[in-house]
Amino acid sequence: MELICIGLSHRSAPLAIRERLALPEPQQLEVLQRLAQAPVEALWVSTCNRVEVYLAAPTARLGRERVHAELRELGGAEALEHLYEHEGEAALVHLFRVASSLDSMVLGEAQILGQLKDSFERGQGAGAVRGEMTRVCAAAFSCAKRVRTETAIGRAATSMASAAVQLASKVFDGLRDKTVLVVGAGEMGELAARHLRQAGAGRLWITNRTLSRAEALAGEVAGVARPFEELLSLVSAADVVVTSTASQVPLFTRDNVGALGKGRKGRPLFMVDLAVPRDIDPEVGSLDWVHAYDVDDIQKFVAENAAARAEEAHKAGGLVAQEVARFAKDRALRDGMPVLARLRQRAEGIARAEVERTLAALGDDLTDKQKKSIEAMGRAIVNKLLHEPTARLRAVGPEGDGNRLAGAAAELFGLTEESGAAVPGTSPAAQAVSGGRR
Repeated sequence: MELICIGLSHRSAPLAIRERLALPEPQQLEVLQRLAQAPVEALWVSTCNRVEVYLAAPTARLGRERVHAELRELGGAEALEHLYEHEGEAALVHLFRVASSLDSMVLGEAQILGQLKDSFERGQGAGAVRGEMTRVCAAAFSCAKRVRTETAIGRAATSMASAAVQLASKVFDGLRDKTVLVVGAGEMGELAARHLRQAGAGRLWITNRTLSRAEALAGEVAGVARPFEELLSLVSAADVVVTSTASQVPLFTRDNVGALGKGRKGRPLFMVDLAVPRDIDPEVGSLDWVHAYDVDDIQKFVAENAAARAEEAHKAGGLVAQEVARFAKDRALRDGMPVLARLRQRAEGIARAEVERTLAALGDDLTDKQKKSIEAMGRAIVNKLLHEPTARLRAVGPEGDGNRLAGAAAELFGLTEESGAAVPGTSPAAQAVSGGRR
């Protein structure tokens, strides 16, 4: 299987292009299912700074054609002009760097690893991430953990949310007498609210479409939850607005924000948009009394503070190189003993079929959590059952005893019948017998 990465990010594409590909989760799953038609496996990674597709495919050409067709449909031909592509080990290096936050807009920020893990779980749930992509992602997560543990790259990191708060504090020379509105109580909104409280915001309001989430966050940051229906009146009274919602259309336009100007009597309004797609229409920034910033503007501010983390990034890059080399070595070993791959494929196929049969028998009364628990149990049984034989085969290597053990495993599990290729260590007589049975 060839590993390939195709995508665009803050380094290659403007925000106007990136937000075209910022799909809601249900649409991401639809795209994944189209991309990951067997034998291809696919991982879709979408954050405010990047949209990337990782594929394990028999040929890079097959994977490339599928991805280009999807991205052209979603973002237009212009989106293809901003794509970058990595194949083989280069794709592996790129994924490990992304997971370790070495390719982030904010070097060392912690959110990207959680976002990658969420993407991985969605891919597994959709059946798009299977054997090869599971191994690749597990190695990437392990690499990221090592980078976090062995370097200080994350200790001085400035998140997007904290950078937005720093910028607001700089514009107003402090926030102690300011009224600040946070729109959206998701992960980014929560981070922004915490940083705003630490920065000493005078009055901190939280609003969200679901009021209970706003109330929960407000309770944690000593803020006040306000109904989403009051959004524009809240903006009218605020000095600073930080917004990060999942809306697919702008919440703030030149018309609805401009209508607030008369009541403000020239009082400046600072607005930071951390959402992709954007919550604030770019035209809002043309109002004389509004200072509006989006994620690309925040990138420029963050770049000024990146030098301090350059040395740690260099150390982290060395660790990534070590982890890529380790994974490549393990993969070469797996390729040298294909019986391991066939044994796992056989076991995963049986487990998947039994899980599907069990879920069908239990009917539609199960919750998503219960369904995921059953699916996770199937995977866990396979992993635990195969752990010991896999470890022993890897320990002896593909030569000598490794050939003997691999051949024995192939005979015991009937794996020689699944492929015309000879399994290392399988006797000519056994190959002939299995050939006769076919």
